[in-house]
Amino acid sequence: MVMRPFSPDERAWLASQRLGRLATVSSDGVVGNAPVTYFVRSDDTIDIGGMRMGATRKFRNVQAGSRVAFVVDIVDTSAGWHPIYLEIRGTAEALSDVEPPADGFSREIIRIHPDWISSYNLPASGG
Repeated sequence: MVMRPFSPDERAWLASQRLGRLATVSSDGVVGNAPVTYFVRSDDTIDIGGMRMGATRKFRNVQAGSRVAFVVDIVDTSAGWHPIYLEIRGTAEALSDVEPPADGFSREIIRIHPDWISSYNLPASGG
């Protein structure tokens, strides 16, 4: 699949958030879903980091070839019910010995290569 780039609104909204949920599947078919910290890269890939990423089930699942789904969402209730979300599906790499994406993070990351993106109700970025 050929990925389309993030729209300016999608990129701005992702950059404004810090927490998402990453779903992976183990080699024996068990689905896992975990809250994660992420970073949007200039090439429209997503880096997932953590304090002990290399020791996690999600890292092992990606090493074994799991496809991934990644969701960032909120519900703004300041003026009624206003869900906002962005979902990404794609392939991922389990990378070791990379520069940590933030202080306190390990040298292992998961890098998501989106091949499908869907968003809903994102605020306009003005860009």
